[in-house]
Amino acid sequence: MKILVVEDEPKAGDYLVKGLQESGYTADLARNGVDGLALALEHEYDLIVLDVMLPQMDGWGVLGKLRERKHTPVLFLTARDDVADRVKGLELGADDYLVKPFAFAELLARIKTLMRRGPVREADVVRVADLEIDVLRRRVSRHSQRIELTAKEFALLHLLAKRQGEVLSRTQIASMVWDMNFDSDTNVVDVAIRRLRAKIDDPYPVKLIQTVRGMGYLVEERE
Repeated sequence: MKILVVEDEPKAGDYLVKGLQESGYTADLARNGVDGLALALEHEYDLIVLDVMLPQMDGWGVLGKLRERKHTPVLFLTARDDVADRVKGLELGADDYLVKPFAFAELLARIKTLMRRGPVREADVVRVADLEIDVLRRRVSRHSQRIELTAKEFALLHLLAKRQGEVLSRTQIASMVWDMNFDSDTNVVDVAIRRLRAKIDDPYPVKLIQTVRGMGYLVEERE
């Protein structure tokens, strides 16, 4: 099993790599986010242990870029212990989140659990009723009619569709699509939803993008 450790603190990085190697794993070490992302994209790892607070590119950015290309399991190992940070990490696509200081035995237990689970591969095509999203070719259609979307519109639709039936708040959507924490009074998400509806829903009798008042949005087919 091959593991990539992305950790900028020298002693912590060396300790992790040594401990993993002594436990029977092959381990590589990157000391900043840019190098970590480059290694993660260039090589095939079974797991990535990723810090959040990294030089050049933080862990959030590394994970976001990684998830555009690969679904390698990621375990965040960080001193950031706020619930909001844990939620953000998991929503961005992390598979687990462990807070420093930690017991190495617990880290090993979590690694073994993730290894047993294996990587979760996203579907190449997502369908909701007559809506089809070809993720690899980044094409969207309804009734087999091609619909042209901007990059952000595609990201927004893909997020809602792959979590079909789940209500996502404006804050969640802003974080995952724009990689920013917008103020709660901003209407950027609402504007994006309106533009997406104009292309996805308005020309068709069955509406798929639903509003849940006071909570957020979801995609599902309703009678």
